[in-house]
Amino acid sequence: MRRSPVRSLAVLATVGALALTGCGTETVASAGGEASAAPDRTIRAHQAMRLTKVHEETGMTLLEGPTFDEDGHLLVVDVTAPEGDPKVMRVDVRKKKSRAFHTDGRGAYTSAQFSPYDGRLYLTDYAHGEIVSLAPDGGDPRTFFSGEVDGAQMNPDDIAFDEEGNLYVSDSRSLSAGDAHARVVRIGRDGTKATVLAGGLASVNGISFDTDYRGLWISELTENRISYLRLDGKGGLASRHTAIRVDAGIAQTDSIAVDADGNLYQALHGRAAMAVYDKHGERLATIELPAGARGLESATNVAITPGGTKAYMTVSGPAGGYLYTFDALAEGVRQSNGG
Repeated sequence: MRRSPVRSLAVLATVGALALTGCGTETVASAGGEASAAPDRTIRAHQAMRLTKVHEETGMTLLEGPTFDEDGHLLVVDVTAPEGDPKVMRVDVRKKKSRAFHTDGRGAYTSAQFSPYDGRLYLTDYAHGEIVSLAPDGGDPRTFFSGEVDGAQMNPDDIAFDEEGNLYVSDSRSLSAGDAHARVVRIGRDGTKATVLAGGLASVNGISFDTDYRGLWISELTENRISYLRLDGKGGLASRHTAIRVDAGIAQTDSIAVDADGNLYQALHGRAAMAVYDKHGERLATIELPAGARGLESATNVAITPGGTKAYMTVSGPAGGYLYTFDALAEGVRQSNGG
C-alpha cells in the first residue's frame, strides 16, 4: 500500500510519496458451494459503504489493512489520517456503521493484523520505521519494534505472522524504479531480534504466507512482479524466484492475500481492481468495480470473512475511502485476514 502524512513536513513528504506510488461475518456460497472462476473472468464488486472523505489537512485518504476481529468487526487503517482523526476504524459490516478505534498524533499506519501469539493488533508505521501493537479493544498502545535492522531503518509496509507469532515484514525502503534495496525482515515474536530474511528487492509491498506456511508470497511494486520465498523451516530462506509477472499497465502491485485454496489476490495501486491468480501463476479472475464508479483510483487490500467467502476490499481516491464487497473464490483464512 502507499501512504500518508502526519505532523512534520518530512513525514508529509514521505507519506505523500507513498500515496502517489502505491502503496464479512457471514458465509456466502454459490450453487457449487463456493465461487468458481473461468480463466480471467471478471467479478464485479459492489459498494458496501463509504468510510472516509478526503482529509483537508493531508489532501487525500487511503484505506488499508482490513482485518476481522474475533467479534466479526472489520478493522481498517487510514494511512493519511491527520492528528485527531481516526487512524484505525472499527466497522460493523452488517449495520454498515463505523467508529474510531485508535488515533494518535504521529503514526502513518499502512497495515493491521492480529497476532496468533498474544492476540494484539499490530500496525506498521511506515513513516517512523516502527511496529506498534494495541490491545484487542484499541487501548494499551505499545511500541513493539523500532530502530535499525542491519544498519538501516525500516519502512515497514505489510506484515505476515507465522504460526508461532513471529513477524515477517515487507520493508519497502525506496519507492524509485531501478532501486533494489527493499527487504523482508523477520522479527521474533518477543520483538528482541530482527534479521533480514531477503534483500535486494524492488520496493517490496504485499506479503503473505502460502496455505501451509512453507513460503511467502511478496509483491515488488516497482517491478510489478510477485516473488516466492521458500523457507527452510528454521526461520531462514531456502530459495527465492519470480513467480508471477503482473500485467498491470499504469497500476502497480500492492498488498497480497491468500485464500483457503491458495489463490492469490493481488491488489493494484493506481487502478481500483484486484488480479486473482492460482498458486501456479494462472490468472483466474479480475475483481472490478461497477462501470459507473468514479473518483476511485486504488484497491489496496482485501479481507475475506474467516470461514466464509464474502470479501471486503479497501478502495480509495478523490471520492473518498470505501469498502467494496465481492464473493471470493474460496474461504477466508489467516492469510486473507489482515496484513
